[in-house]
Amino acid sequence: MLLEDLLTKPAHSIINQSFDSRLRLDMRNPVNGDGFGVGYYSSNKPCIFKAITPAWNNVNLNNLSQCTKSNLVFGHVRASTQGVLAETNCHPFFYGKIMFMHNGGISKFERIKKKLINHIEDKFFLIIQGSTDSECCFALFLDTLYKMNYDPEDTTVTFTHQILYKALLKTIGLIKDWQREVTDEPSLLNFAITDGDNVVVSRYITSRVDEAASLHFSSGSKFYEYQPGLFRMERLDRSQDVIMIASEPLTFERNDWMSVPTNTIIVVSKSGSVLMYPIMDEFYGNDDRSVALAWSKGLIGGVPRPNELMAA
Repeated sequence: MLLEDLLTKPAHSIINQSFDSRLRLDMRNPVNGDGFGVGYYSSNKPCIFKAITPAWNNVNLNNLSQCTKSNLVFGHVRASTQGVLAETNCHPFFYGKIMFMHNGGISKFERIKKKLINHIEDKFFLIIQGSTDSECCFALFLDTLYKMNYDPEDTTVTFTHQILYKALLKTIGLIKDWQREVTDEPSLLNFAITDGDNVVVSRYITSRVDEAASLHFSSGSKFYEYQPGLFRMERLDRSQDVIMIASEPLTFERNDWMSVPTNTIIVVSKSGSVLMYPIMDEFYGNDDRSVALAWSKGLIGGVPRPNELMAA
């Protein structure tokens, strides 16, 4: 697909979500203007484009999106919670052939940062260039893979969705245990990871009573524009040729999107199979969670109504 069909053309694309508070339902900060990043694959290598300018006002992003096609794309717009405004703090992060993004935040991260750094190998500590909790989580994920005997630096290593899933689960477990030692305030850990073939994404919060940051899923045989700016997921058969996972839906078609349950990991395998695994720890099992926390942080979004675009 062309990058513009995901990033810029849909009326509720990730770029429009970054500045239009009527669509983002953000009670904390109506603008995600602290930089952005796009990652995609060419010749089995991640291509990363980041900038600290607002995504909706970047001419280079528009030009790149109009002429670049890829089978796998990551996109992220940033409203900073930790770290200064710098390209090194923009997502996605990458190492070898692995890309990583985070939506959320780790509570009292400054009190567990030293423990995290002491836990990881020096080679992964040295790749940290920015000042965010997210990049440290990425270094921890890479270290976890390495200690599972899969060196992420070696681009010839073949990962499977099972390997990435297990590494993500272990990473979340370490962060959860360290964080719970210093505070009861929940952490929001929506992580997205890919090796270019497989994708694993978590929707997770260290709480039994709160919802995690929103996460939605859509799949079908074709994603197409039926009116200018309006897109729809077409399902001609049972095939899943197009698979999207997004913090907020990219279209106004409610039947196109399913909310991923809180404390779940969604996996897309190289073959295109989509699987969901509940994270069955001490925070698992409550169906009556409150959205108040995630809402207050601007991390809840659903399918908007088309007429919201025309609201004053």
